[in-house]
Amino acid sequence: MTVAPRSGDPVSFPEKLLVAGKVVPPFPARRAPLPAATAVELQRIAGRGWPAVEQEPLGEWTLRASAGFTRRANSVQALGDPGMALPPALDAVRAWYAARGLPAYVEVVSPGSPEPLVAELDRLGPGHAHCRVRTAPLAALARAGSATMGAPPAGGRGSVRLSRTADAAWTSMYRRVGDDPAVEEAARQVLHGGPSVWFATVPGAAGQPPLAIGRCVIDGPWACFGAIEVQPHARRAGLATAVMAVLASRAAEEGASGGYLQVETGNAGANALYDGLGFRTSHTYHYALLPQE
Repeated sequence: MTVAPRSGDPVSFPEKLLVAGKVVPPFPARRAPLPAATAVELQRIAGRGWPAVEQEPLGEWTLRASAGFTRRANSVQALGDPGMALPPALDAVRAWYAARGLPAYVEVVSPGSPEPLVAELDRLGPGHAHCRVRTAPLAALARAGSATMGAPPAGGRGSVRLSRTADAAWTSMYRRVGDDPAVEEAARQVLHGGPSVWFATVPGAAGQPPLAIGRCVIDGPWACFGAIEVQPHARRAGLATAVMAVLASRAAEEGASGGYLQVETGNAGANALYDGLGFRTSHTYHYALLPQE
């Protein structure tokens, strides 16, 4: 068994040594204002919370590659000055990704990315995977899950289990990995990367996959929520809210006061859920594909 204290490293011991135990309720999140952060600052924090397997600076830009696992971990974060004129900078990006057999995607942040870069990318073609970055105070988010406290075990907040690692059950429900061993390994590294990572699971019946999962990365005053997934037959029972509330309470214990997440603009269901939880849009981003020349 492993005990994860509020501070310090986890401690593991044989289960036979356990004498007694009890459920410890989540630490109450204190009211605090949303931390101040520009779009660029928040996007850099998000990059630390989803760290690519391979990263290399290009001036103030960051080249990222992870065997093709998600655009976020296989695109250049083009914030600031690349340290050279724009045309050679884009040529360097093309060459770097071509050497790895990957398409050359550029993360375009609005507001945030340099205007000449945005104009050039708009000229080259339409953007892909338009997303909103949404923020909310953690205290309100933790309280939003209080309505599920008295629900049955399958939907109750107390049934949400936290772990420092994504086990086989959690991974079985995460649908973005595939069967390629290289991609699976890259996904494992990316998912477990970040300053302080927690995985949430709502267990299903014996021998069945989880009902819901989630991931949270805590980085100073900010907590990133992602991989919030609920089985189709278990939706509309408050499980997503319960998962996020427990993760928010855990993040508050580590000193965070603001939460953020990234959601595609066309995902109406998710955006409606996050509206109800108090999330507001901070900024947007999308990806531009550089044609190989």
